[in-house]
Amino acid sequence: MSPDPSRAVTESHRCHLRDGDLGPPRPPEGLPAEALALDGLGDLAELTVTNDNDGGDVPPSPRRVWSPRLTLRSHFDAVRAVAFVPCHPALVTASEDATLKLWNLQKPLVPNKSAALDVEPVYAFRGHRGPVLAVAVAAGDSGDIGDIGLCCSAGVDAQIRCWRLPGLDSDPYDGYDPGVLRGLLAGHSDAVWGLSFDGAGRRLASCSADGTVRLWDPRGDSGDSGGGTCLGVLDGHAEHGVPTSVTFVPTQPAHLVAGFRSGATVLYDLEATKATLVSPNGGGRAQVNQVVTHPSQPLTITASDDRAIRYLDMRTGAVVHSVVAHLDAVTCLALDSSGDTLMSGSE
Repeated sequence: MSPDPSRAVTESHRCHLRDGDLGPPRPPEGLPAEALALDGLGDLAELTVTNDNDGGDVPPSPRRVWSPRLTLRSHFDAVRAVAFVPCHPALVTASEDATLKLWNLQKPLVPNKSAALDVEPVYAFRGHRGPVLAVAVAAGDSGDIGDIGLCCSAGVDAQIRCWRLPGLDSDPYDGYDPGVLRGLLAGHSDAVWGLSFDGAGRRLASCSADGTVRLWDPRGDSGDSGGGTCLGVLDGHAEHGVPTSVTFVPTQPAHLVAGFRSGATVLYDLEATKATLVSPNGGGRAQVNQVVTHPSQPLTITASDDRAIRYLDMRTGAVVHSVVAHLDAVTCLALDSSGDTLMSGSE
């Protein structure tokens, strides 16, 4: 989701805006701990979704109308992931055409008034041997003069590539600079589905079809590859199946959450490199497609193939709220920095 809560970027054609006012950090005296997470949902606790195809006299609920501000056309195949650049009006997109592209959202490069909504990419990153499935962006190092951030990408080729993000004033018609590739993170043996930076942008988590979740220092030096260092491997293949999504926990910096094809959601302790909590996702076995964590509450939100969005209390693993939000599988989620607005996308 965009740093500006009023703006968002979508990868699919259907998305829904969810608003909520999260409650106090502690439940009233005498209530169980689960009450905190449920009370923290605010208006979301009363959320219901009506199938437009159902009959009845129920009046249609008010819906926010989305109008396009910019249109980004340049990829030659499906766009699989997008990520905003911290502290800059910029966006990175990843595509099945095996490229990533950097976009300046503040200064469109097309002056023609008839194409006012169209934007040309500032830079195209090439190197992956196959579709790019995931991208994560963090702020750049203070010594990276002229760069606006560090970007990590991964895909079907099982490689994680680390890129320098050049300044937004770069000439898009300049030749390709091989120096934008900062290094490779080697270790996975199958497609990498998801990437996530921690809040400080110093550690990177990845999840792969090889059944593992890996933790990296992308700014370190592993030697010959010129890339970062693998800090640990979390192997959940035997118990939980293949991980599909991973994210760090803002309220617990030494922990991360992973969603699995089996329907499980697992909380990992990074210091002990083992699972400390397993949630069966409400008893369902539908694949978890994405997990996001709340910035201030012990809540993890999951999107699943069974059309449901679930809220998990990460102290107990209990499902404290769920809603059937779409007419098909829920494929992606985005939570704004305040934790008040949730966006979901579906097939």
